[in-house]
Amino acid sequence: MMMRSTSILKQSSNIKFKSLSSLLHSPSPIEEHDFTSHLPTLLSSPNWHKNPTLKSLIPSISPSQITSLFTNNPNLNPNTTLAFFNLISQRPNFKPSVESFASLLTILIKNQFLNVAEKIRISMVKACETEEDARFVLGFFRKMNNGTDDDDDEEFKFKLSVRCYNTLLMCLSRFLMIDDMKCVFLEMLDDEIMPNIYTYNSMVNGYCKLGEVDVARLYVRKIVQAGLIPDTHTYTSLILGHCRNKDVDSAYKVFDEMPKKGCQRNEVSYTNLIHGFCEEERIKEGLELFHQMDDDNCSPTVRTFTVLISALSRLGRTKEAWELFKEMSERGCEPNAHTYTVLIDGLCKDRKVDEARKLLDMMEEKRVVGAVVAYNALIDGYCKEGKIENAIELFENMEKKGLKPNVRTCNELIGGYCKVGHIHKAMALLDKMMKMKLSPNVITYNLLINGHCKHNDVDNAYRLVNLMKENGVVHDEWTYSALIQALCRRGSVEEAHDLVDSLKVKGINVNEVIITTLIDGYFQIGKIDSGLALFNKMLINDCLPNSRTYNVLIHGLCKEDKIQDASVFIGKMIKIGFELEITTYTIFIEGLLKRFDFVDALKLFSEIFASELKPDVCTYTSFILAYCSQGMVKAAEDMMNKMIEEGVEPDTATYTVFIDAYFRAGKLDSAFDVLKHMMDAKCEPSHHTYAVIVKHLLILQKKENMKFQTFDLNIGNVWKLMDLDTAMDLFSEMAKRGCEPNVKTFEALTVGLCKESRLEEACRLVSHMLTTGFYPNEHIYTSLVNCSCYLRMFDQALTLLDNMIENRILPHLQSYELLICGLYNEGSCEKGKEVFCSLIDGYKYNADEVAWKIFLDGLLKRGLRDECFELADVMEEKGCHLNPHTSATLVENVGD
Repeated sequence: MMMRSTSILKQSSNIKFKSLSSLLHSPSPIEEHDFTSHLPTLLSSPNWHKNPTLKSLIPSISPSQITSLFTNNPNLNPNTTLAFFNLISQRPNFKPSVESFASLLTILIKNQFLNVAEKIRISMVKACETEEDARFVLGFFRKMNNGTDDDDDEEFKFKLSVRCYNTLLMCLSRFLMIDDMKCVFLEMLDDEIMPNIYTYNSMVNGYCKLGEVDVARLYVRKIVQAGLIPDTHTYTSLILGHCRNKDVDSAYKVFDEMPKKGCQRNEVSYTNLIHGFCEEERIKEGLELFHQMDDDNCSPTVRTFTVLISALSRLGRTKEAWELFKEMSERGCEPNAHTYTVLIDGLCKDRKVDEARKLLDMMEEKRVVGAVVAYNALIDGYCKEGKIENAIELFENMEKKGLKPNVRTCNELIGGYCKVGHIHKAMALLDKMMKMKLSPNVITYNLLINGHCKHNDVDNAYRLVNLMKENGVVHDEWTYSALIQALCRRGSVEEAHDLVDSLKVKGINVNEVIITTLIDGYFQIGKIDSGLALFNKMLINDCLPNSRTYNVLIHGLCKEDKIQDASVFIGKMIKIGFELEITTYTIFIEGLLKRFDFVDALKLFSEIFASELKPDVCTYTSFILAYCSQGMVKAAEDMMNKMIEEGVEPDTATYTVFIDAYFRAGKLDSAFDVLKHMMDAKCEPSHHTYAVIVKHLLILQKKENMKFQTFDLNIGNVWKLMDLDTAMDLFSEMAKRGCEPNVKTFEALTVGLCKESRLEEACRLVSHMLTTGFYPNEHIYTSLVNCSCYLRMFDQALTLLDNMIENRILPHLQSYELLICGLYNEGSCEKGKEVFCSLIDGYKYNADEVAWKIFLDGLLKRGLRDECFELADVMEEKGCHLNPHTSATLVENVGD
């Protein structure tokens, strides 16, 4: 909860900044040396298991310490070693690592405890959690089989049994290590170990998982040649293999043959085939198989239910998915993490994140294992809804509960931060990933690059591309599509075109998305001929346009009032087999409405319903805007009613159009009724909505004061002319109609005033805000701090920045850049350095981004080279290390 502070208007020249956060210190783990030197003595004593010292140590002992203990003390009594290992393994949440199993086996084998060693090495294989684990086990088993030990000349030999080989093959199959499986199979033959049905089935299964059914069938033939009979597992693997090849009909043939071969189908046979049908969107056939299971005395497993629930959810058949979920419980089949995740994901897609959160809570109450994927789904849902605070709360809950976030968790949060404009927080999370030993992937960097581009920070986007390369992550076409879009958006289309041409040299695929973006860029700057020429070149180069390409062309031509040319492209879309989407219809309708051709627009609108498409909010709003602009408010109201009848929710733009129309018609009450309805519907008024309302309140004031009957005002001048009396009128009218002003109301007005450098009025407005019980949010603080810096009121900026930190609001790096550079320019070097130190204390920001913003874009651009060197040294002293590429860029820029 935000701390209360009323010091926003105070000015102080002696600001003392607090650290953004104190570092958390966890208790020191048991020192490796002390542990390994003390425990052997303890284990050598009689009744060691009753020793109170051991009891106090057990909760802290890690698998790596077990490995170290056994490796460094190979002469430990084998009985004691085994008993101690079993004792530790009984501890909740303790999972022996493959390395700890290996160190135990070394002692057991050298002491010829071979019977128990056989059981231990089977457990070792089953303990593999990663491909790396499997490779370690494979190497260790080969040493064991050949009787070699790199660390000791003493004999270390225990030949692998058929059971051990089979367990190893199953493990390798699980990680799709097919080449290693083939080698192990050949080694088994060299050892003159006769493969059995389990051996062959493991080989068949491994190849089928990769869809290599032809090779799998070779091993099926070997089963027959060995005098064995293919069984349920053999055929079930073949079903899987065909499904992986997207050949579900061949899979069904195998399934159909099973009873004829005297082979009983099982739950896995059914589930594999059901999954195959669902993947091909043949859900009807999948459900028929599901209902057929009882005929074969098979009960659906949790995976069977989950496969069908997932398919139904994906197809929008939510009600049927929930009915199956209910049936699971009725049949005593407990949902697993994947089942919950599918449902949570479906609820989030339906924008029912609160219900999704309840389902996650239910999952936790039932102690379902593997909750990370479910958390990821809900975090993604919150982020897509812009509810980043809820997502962060979930992220923190994961860590508290000992659930380790993965790369996907971080990527979803990074995407959420970028969506709401918190790029500095997204970049800080990149640092946290590194500290958590999670390797950022191409998706991580693409999200960050896209985030910077959306906020027109192309320089930092380019720097991220270099950072990405430095960290060994390979670029793809999506890395550059965001850059190209940003360049086009700012009008640098030729620069974007040069970048596209350079991609071919880099071996990066220039896809239809990139070319479409470039075409759109040319249309945006009015170069229609260049855009059309690029489209024709696209066809020549076999880069097939998609529906968005045509929509860009149609939109660009409609914008230039070339309706006839646009209709030609619609014809081309239909001719080549594209089904017209609602977006295409809406674009063409907007073009017709731009010239107020209501007759043809309504004909096209009727066609939408005839084609079984559903108009969206943009389609309806296009009509409403056109009607209102012509004073046809009744027609606009009828369209709004039709929209609601069809179950389409109005958005901010729709409501704002009506507010503007009612004000123009002199219907003040109706305008504010719309605002109330908007807020009641949880549709937050935008900055533009408030600008429209303030504009009309100013017009009303002017009419009263100047007795003019006709008076208009450019909306761009609203924040220049608004005074506090106008703001109070707004608050009064809102309160009168039961839609009380909220923080967003104050934010819109404060940001507007700050953009016009009206800091004094903005501060007075915030002062009034505090008296109403509201507290400034991040946007209000940022506007006030930045405005103070632009007006060179640095003491005011310092006080505001300090208040932000006290209220646990992380300031933007741009605010720090303006403040630090402003203080240095004024000669307040010590104060500038003090602010910089407060910035890097607590490691709340990405070090490279700090260097980009403060040094490259700030101090160096202002010619403050010595100051830049000094602060770079401060960073190094405080342990904030820069990426080598960033350091090289700094040196290069200082030399310029």
